[in-house]
Amino acid sequence: MPVLNRIQGTRIVATPAALDAARWPSDALVLRIAADEAFVTATVTAIDDPHAIDDPHAIVAPDGGFVGLWLPAAEAHDFLERCCEWEVPSARPVFAQGMVAGLPVKLWLEEERVLLVVAAPYATDLQERLL
Repeated sequence: MPVLNRIQGTRIVATPAALDAARWPSDALVLRIAADEAFVTATVTAIDDPHAIDDPHAIVAPDGGFVGLWLPAAEAHDFLERCCEWEVPSARPVFAQGMVAGLPVKLWLEEERVLLVVAAPYATDLQERLL
């Protein structure tokens, strides 16, 4: 059975311009959930770099509410072809999100692999659908 691991990160709500111009840790994935919201797979704080997010009203908070699983690209393609009713972007790397197998799923697509991310309460549901 596939194992989904908790993803520790930072949720940031800020103006779209501030998120567009933000300086993110080089080893982090930035999942742009909405125009004014991002989930970053790293710890981001205003203390480390007060200019990282140029929005005095930004909300920057730790978030451990997501789980994820990396799949090889071919395996992810097979799963998405069966369970995704919308067209998955062909460009790589790219972030996409939508309903997959009846669940709200976030995808980080790379050439060789794909990260499937769901809110932690959906972990078991996604595991079952992957089988």
